[in-house]
Amino acid sequence: MQENLQSLPRNSAPTRLHRRCFLTGRPRANYRDFGLSGHILREMVYACLLPGATRSSW
Repeated sequence: MQENLQSLPRNSAPTRLHRRCFLTGRPRANYRDFGLSGHILREMVYACLLPGATRSSW
């Protein structure tokens, strides 16, 4: 059993996969719905490139 697990590649486990931004590859501050980081998401919303997303205003 132990030998079978050791023979697998290190990154074959799905828990080791890390979600990254689709455009920039940034590993942090990703939104699952869009697959983008917060910075890129904000820029695209301001440019009206994402339908259905609205800017927040106070």
